[in-house]
Amino acid sequence: MKTNIHPQYRTVVFHDTSANEYFKVGSTIKTDREIELEGETYPYVTLEVSAKSHPFYTGKQKSFSSEGSAAKFRQRFGRFLDVRGQ
Repeated sequence: MKTNIHPQYRTVVFHDTSANEYFKVGSTIKTDREIELEGETYPYVTLEVSAKSHPFYTGKQKSFSSEGSAAKFRQRFGRFLDVRGQ
């Protein structure tokens, strides 16, 4: 096997700046920044969005029923569709 072709896998601290949350995750991402957390120094990467701040994961995302939208469309324009079929 070839040597020195794999990226370095290590624990990295990701910081979600919008929720001010820190995550320690194994990663191969390259960064020059470091942070001291829990008495140890880790590579450091900032994020704008993570599972702690994204509306889908926090339950704040609005969801629309596609079935309701289709029913509204048929209610408004269904008569035009019926006429073409005759």
